[in-house]
Amino acid sequence: MMILALCGSLRAASINAALLRATARLAPPDIAITIYPHAGELPLFNPDNESTIPSHVQQLYALVSSCDAVVIASPEYAHGMTGTMKNMLDWLVGYAPFANKHVAVFNASPTSYHADSAVKEVLKTMSAIVVENASVRVPLVGLPRTEEHMVANPEVATVLIDALNALRFAVAQSSLVRDLAL
Repeated sequence: MMILALCGSLRAASINAALLRATARLAPPDIAITIYPHAGELPLFNPDNESTIPSHVQQLYALVSSCDAVVIASPEYAHGMTGTMKNMLDWLVGYAPFANKHVAVFNASPTSYHADSAVKEVLKTMSAIVVENASVRVPLVGLPRTEEHMVANPEVATVLIDALNALRFAVAQSSLVRDLAL
């Protein structure tokens, strides 16, 4: 199974980026996770520019087309999702292969509720399938927030592995239903 991971933070020491890297390291052998590396290099979305798709957007489109599911981790800024995350999602709004894509939203902050809800609302508007039991709040309160510590902490690792397994199950169930309908 191929998963595309999108991070809404550009910080070098981003907890959300560390969370996605830890998730990739903890993934079972049959799950490959690719973290999109150019979020900060995407031009601001402008429908007038859709006739000539920039190279970083083309790469994002190719990754979306080839993945089975998406995992998103984004911090909360001023009670909303980051501009970086919104811009990535704006580029994907009209991209047909994103519709009906299974998505899990990871939340690395126990006090972040608004961004989590905002991301899910936008995803639902985009016809993504938000897999609620794969969308998790990661228990990082009082813990070191580095990739190494997330991987080594059994409680954090279990949450991440369980979320990936729930996402895989949701994708498999949809494939089974689609195959039975044929």
